[in-house]
Amino acid sequence: MVLNLIFLGPPGAGKGTVAQAVMDKYSLIQISTGDLVRAEVASGSALGKEIEAVINKGNLVEDNLIGQMFEKYLKEKVSSPDFNGFILDGFPRTLPQADMLKGILERLNQNLTAVIYIESSKDSVVKRLSSRWTCEKCKKVYNTVSLKPKVDGICDVDGAKLIQRDDDKPETIAKRYDTFLEKTLPLINYYEKENILYKYDGNVSPALSIEAANKIIEKFVK
Repeated sequence: MVLNLIFLGPPGAGKGTVAQAVMDKYSLIQISTGDLVRAEVASGSALGKEIEAVINKGNLVEDNLIGQMFEKYLKEKVSSPDFNGFILDGFPRTLPQADMLKGILERLNQNLTAVIYIESSKDSVVKRLSSRWTCEKCKKVYNTVSLKPKVDGICDVDGAKLIQRDDDKPETIAKRYDTFLEKTLPLINYYEKENILYKYDGNVSPALSIEAANKIIEKFVK
């Protein structure tokens, strides 16, 4: 059984942790559009050169180029006997991209198995992310809730000061949460109409979040 999955959720919902656990359990590949762009440019292909020219002008890579690159990569992967499915990272982000993805999968005789939405409250996300502190020297990340340094405000590794990045400040996180909801709600509605959207409460520990995701996925494993 091939498992083709998308995880959605606000920043701090734990998507990365859950996706990694699911990938490991079912031997799936993770497809990151950011990684694909970098690899395509590095390959020196005609498509890579076209993408590089767009980036060098300071422009966003257009959907049609992302689509070409994604389809080329996935076509190669699905032909492998070891292909068990994928988890998408950072794609789709918009309704046009969702439509484009649907067309690509149809051409490759693939389907999306499930879109899993990890619901997390703003309070939970702000608390989780604003607890992150980073060593200003070695960049090791601590969490004042779940991974405390031995001495408050000091890195265990090199004794340097811990700082809070602007991205991890409560007001910034709250704004990112609101932006996520605004941009992602149309996608959630889209996949709900496709009858492949599954939600669960992500205001729990990482272990329970992984367990909840696996319960959804187990419905499709035969």
